Amino acid sequence: MDDLFVFADGAIRCGGVTDVQGLGRWLESGKVAVSDPEQVVPAAAEGPRWSARYPEPLTNEGFLGEVRDQIETLNGRPTSSDLCWDAIRAYQREPTEANRLLVKAAYLAIPAHRRVYVLGDMDRQDVPLRQLVTDLGQPVGGDGPIATTEMYREVLEYFEAGDRGEEREREGYAVLHADDPVQGSPAITLHERLNPPVEAPATFDLEALRNEFPTPFSYGGQMYPTVLHGYWAIAAADRSDHDRVRTAATVREAHEAGGCAELRPDWAHVRVAVMAALLRAKFTQHPELAELLTSTGDARISYTGISESPHWTDRGPREGRNWVGRLLELVRAELSLGDQA
Repeated sequence: MDDLFVFADGAIRCGGVTDVQGLGRWLESGKVAVSDPEQVVPAAAEGPRWSARYPEPLTNEGFLGEVRDQIETLNGRPTSSDLCWDAIRAYQREPTEANRLLVKAAYLAIPAHRRVYVLGDMDRQDVPLRQLVTDLGQPVGGDGPIATTEMYREVLEYFEAGDRGEEREREGYAVLHADDPVQGSPAITLHERLNPPVEAPATFDLEALRNEFPTPFSYGGQMYPTVLHGYWAIAAADRSDHDRVRTAATVREAHEAGGCAELRPDWAHVRVAVMAALLRAKFTQHPELAELLTSTGDARISYTGISESPHWTDRGPREGRNWVGRLLELVRAELSLGDQA
């Protein structure tokens, strides 16, 4: 077994680097195989082929088609399944023989082992499409009912019923999710800088929203150079450690000093509330930063980085809780509410 990597530019890596044409040659030569040649393949289930509920066997041709679709996906272009749906929609608008043949061509262009999934129907799989692409007078799938104009009409009704169901679902969600914005702002990402500034520059951008950005503020009767200074100073159990962290010359020194200090026994339970309070202090005491934060609208804020714990940062779907990003969104909403509260 080996991993096969597909890249947007068409490059393919699997024990070497090639492209789709080269992968085809590897498959033909046996350098790459889609299944274990020594494994016994179980016989196909008994039953009529036209209404089969299982996918076609994976073949070299089908595998190449799936790889091509993956390249299209990486480039934001329609896959063979997308193009099939485009043809279905055209047939719905104008159910002519010419458009039916376009559906047939698009359906057959889908890798055979992927066709049962194209409609997303757990019960009927791709049977309606099999019926539609069968020419008049021919048996569906070779052993099914004979295709008729009445069958085509029933397939058309199947798609129209599906559209009505989707519309009802959208209407239902519109009620349940009525508080969602019609068009949300695009997400923004706050990247960590290797060497953050020690003093605030004359002009700044979204970098100023990060915890290591130098914006002195007061909290609990103490001045802190950055949010990180405040966070790690308050985390320290001993007052002398608090003062040493608070007065550290750089963010890195404050972070390391705080990480080496003995932490408050309740820190795991109160740290999110402390971070929220520090962010509120930072932005309410710096109107220009509050304006910058609220200018992001309702955008999701992704707060990345490796210096701070995954508890605070966004590191993808498998790691990172992005709590700083979430708290920034909360403070932004509070600032937007303003005097209306």
